[in-house]
Amino acid sequence: MQKKADNLFNNFAFVQATNAYHELIDHGVNTDYATRQLADSYAFLRNPDSAVVYYQKAVKQNHVPIEYYYNYSQALRGVKNYEESRVWMQQFKEAGGNIEEKKYLKDSDFLNSIFSAKKQYFLKDVSYNSKYSDFGAYEHNGKVYFASSRDEGSLKKHRNGWDEEPFLNIYAKDKNANDSLIGSKFKLKGDINSVYHDGPITMTKDGNTMYFSRTDFIRNVLGRNNQGISNLKIYKASLVEGKWTNIEELPFNSNHYSNGHPALSPDETKLYFASDRSGGFGGSDIYYVDINNGNYSKPKNIGSVVNTRHNERFPFVNNEGALFFASDGHPGLGMLDIFGTVKGSNNKIINVINLGTPVNSSKDDFSFFMNEDGFSGYFASNRKGGVGSDDIYAFDRTPQLTLQGTVFDEITNSPITDAKVTLLDENKFKIAELLTNEKGQFNIYLDRDSDYNVKISNDGYTEYLKNVSSKNIERKQNAISFTFNLQPLAEVETISEIPESLELSPIYFSFNSSNIRNEDIQILDGLIHTMINEYPSMKISIESYTDARGPASYNYKLSQMRAITTYNYLVNNGISPERIITYKGYGEDHIGNGCTGTIKCTEAQHQANRRTSFKLIK
Repeated sequence: MQKKADNLFNNFAFVQATNAYHELIDHGVNTDYATRQLADSYAFLRNPDSAVVYYQKAVKQNHVPIEYYYNYSQALRGVKNYEESRVWMQQFKEAGGNIEEKKYLKDSDFLNSIFSAKKQYFLKDVSYNSKYSDFGAYEHNGKVYFASSRDEGSLKKHRNGWDEEPFLNIYAKDKNANDSLIGSKFKLKGDINSVYHDGPITMTKDGNTMYFSRTDFIRNVLGRNNQGISNLKIYKASLVEGKWTNIEELPFNSNHYSNGHPALSPDETKLYFASDRSGGFGGSDIYYVDINNGNYSKPKNIGSVVNTRHNERFPFVNNEGALFFASDGHPGLGMLDIFGTVKGSNNKIINVINLGTPVNSSKDDFSFFMNEDGFSGYFASNRKGGVGSDDIYAFDRTPQLTLQGTVFDEITNSPITDAKVTLLDENKFKIAELLTNEKGQFNIYLDRDSDYNVKISNDGYTEYLKNVSSKNIERKQNAISFTFNLQPLAEVETISEIPESLELSPIYFSFNSSNIRNEDIQILDGLIHTMINEYPSMKISIESYTDARGPASYNYKLSQMRAITTYNYLVNNGISPERIITYKGYGEDHIGNGCTGTIKCTEAQHQANRRTSFKLIK
């Protein structure tokens, strides 16, 4: 009984293996071992809900291999139990397991950043998913190509043992056609589709050459290794008179390991793929070969920044040369997640970035594709709420918006290095701070549909404040650019010091109002001119008042609003916030003409008390 179950497991017939191990447990035969094998079978079937149940039992066993702590931790992520997952990852580490601590010690911070990040991807339903597996969507010249196991066939041999779904075929449909019933007529015409697994694909820009994954099968012969297992290989096909033919196996394949999931670079000089060949970092890794006049170099591992000791699969390179891939080895939301890569100045990959929600979920998310426009594409997922085991999801992308700025000396027009740039929100709350580079340049990410203030300062220059808005910017625009000119202090400090007798005129407010009156704008603009052009080191405080009419508590709030309104006008028109020491409301304190309510006063006398005064601070 156990031999039968193990044979099924070793031959990747995991659906039948789960039934056999359940039978062993029901009969009390070697139950600890059967429980562990059952948990692994469910993990291979990408069913974390069931895997968690049996891994939980397995980790309670005496002398259980410590990798089951790790496996349990990963399955818990698949059911979104991230807190418990961290507990068992720590158990794995304490038992002697090897983990990359920098990736897991700050897991809660990673999850918080993922779930709170500004969304860039917005999902759209596709109409052609089936009850079986659909993935690998690839758009080219108005058609969408994808792999699907929807063709059930008429014979049992048309189902694979791993999950007992039909074998994969490659289909193509018109992108804009609203087809929901995709049958045999949509299969690629020619020799690509076989009786075993075929797909996913990649294609040259001219549409005449296709690279695709297939179970080791050519010229009607099924290849096997010395254990009797048929691995994946990568093949090449040509389009001849509307049919795909001239099937050719690529020379770097082998019977002893799998190569699959091909992806071309934009210039078609490199072919990326996933492989579990020996010499990698573990599991399956991302490799590439150079293509030169139809010849292929020796496969090269893309390196440890991308590849981990677990599985990296489904590479894709977008029109800008950025690599995307699926992995269960980098910190993610559970099972396979989709990641993008970041290149440094030497064009080497220096970091990977989790694409976050809604692209990634607690289940398997993979086979990412992005159109040349950079704003639309597809991926696949077996998340809940889909039609089948794996479903294709379409996305629209709104790219992150960048403020690109350059800071110059207003007199010499030369760039200013190491100028401090501070990004403030519309309420003057500091969001980010950085220094300009040797060319006076800086980049800061902005949210769309928002207002900002950019403050720039540097020794020897007057401080600069500018309003910047990201409102009404087209979705496809990913940057806005500004130049900022700083005025050298040396040009203005020749003006005389601030005289003791300098008087700053007050402004006045209408009854029960905190709005700046038209007749007072000239006074404020004069104050701004004085502070910027005559006395650039001058600092002030703002003191606002009301008349004595109305409740004292209300008057205090009204005076605060008057102080804020005055402050905002000055700051929004070029006065640095640091030059306004305080801005406060004092309500009906300091009534200067006796109109406290005890005597009758004219409207003009009350008006004199509804004021904002400016106090010179030395």
